[in-house]
Amino acid sequence: MNALTVAEIDTELASRGREIDAVTATLLELDRHPGLTLLRGFAPTGTTAQRWAPVQRQLDLMWTDFGRVQAIVEEARAIRARRHRPTDAERAELTRLLRDRPHEVSRTPIPMAQRTLTGPGERVLFVGIADTLDRMRRTFPAIAEFLDSVDARNSRVLTGLAPVQAGLDRLGGGTAELTAVATAVAELLSRSATDPLSLSPTEVDQRIAALAERVRREDEALAELRTLLADWPAAIAETRGRLDALRAAADRAERVRAEAEEKILTAALPRHPDPGLAPAADLNVLAAGAATATTAATLLELRRRIEAAAGAVAAAEELAQGLLDRRAELRGRLGAYQAKAARLGVGEDRDVLACHRIAGGLLARRPCDLAALTRAVTDYQQIVAEKSGRRG
Repeated sequence: MNALTVAEIDTELASRGREIDAVTATLLELDRHPGLTLLRGFAPTGTTAQRWAPVQRQLDLMWTDFGRVQAIVEEARAIRARRHRPTDAERAELTRLLRDRPHEVSRTPIPMAQRTLTGPGERVLFVGIADTLDRMRRTFPAIAEFLDSVDARNSRVLTGLAPVQAGLDRLGGGTAELTAVATAVAELLSRSATDPLSLSPTEVDQRIAALAERVRREDEALAELRTLLADWPAAIAETRGRLDALRAAADRAERVRAEAEEKILTAALPRHPDPGLAPAADLNVLAAGAATATTAATLLELRRRIEAAAGAVAAAEELAQGLLDRRAELRGRLGAYQAKAARLGVGEDRDVLACHRIAGGLLARRPCDLAALTRAVTDYQQIVAEKSGRRG
């Protein structure tokens, strides 16, 4: 390798100096990366620990490489600073430091079977400025991407939980549900700190949304408790009104159920005999007692029971009414197709009349077989279409 000129040496030293300054700034910024701060503050576990192990080795190697580059450049600067015009020997040494591989990295013994009689007993690995910086450039993106992903997952959790924690602070705890939510928040924060990469963005969002909803519901419940305590007699009266509405709904559902079972061939439909009986007894006990936080909570739970019972009654009525509505719909379709047959001039056709008698007979039966009636009405529609030469 030809020795560099003094001008080339000075240019090379200045260029390498600028590179080192840039690398220094980047590595110092990397050292302050929030993801790296998290990994140093909380021992990683699980998925994060598995992925961090190779990245950590790369990061350690990068700092080692940086130290090697600095050492080579500092040695070259020291030689260049000896005199204004370096000697030929100094220029040769500077050329070796700046362009060759002057830094010994490792020594590896060569197995005896792989040696020659006069050959070396170990392999010595040397590196230089250029190849070391190239390796650092190749390594840096993977390290930065990993740390960014760690910080992004953790930040997503912290940002998402901030409103939940604010809600817990505002409500001040005191209930089993709020305590459970606080425990769940602490568990999520702990997992985010030690194993953030095990949390997918979707899982994070879903868990935080669920916690926020629990806090919202508990906030509403506590507000309702305060309202109940503010006017206990009115709360008792309103609950009686809900109970009366439940009983009226149950009576109506029972009538619809009885009609459906009479008119429609079906399995036994759900029954709710006096769903307000037990709640009424509990309400009488509460009405006779004093208004306290405990009785208010009991009244609130009683209202939830009444609401759940009302939902079950409404579902039962809807089921029974749906059967009756289906029968009425089939009756209407049969009448419409009969009118269509008359309009098309096939109403008195023997086959058309036979199909109509079958469908009409099924419709008149009690209980009515809806499945058979549906098939019969469809058959009637098809025979009308066939006889009239039309479709539909």
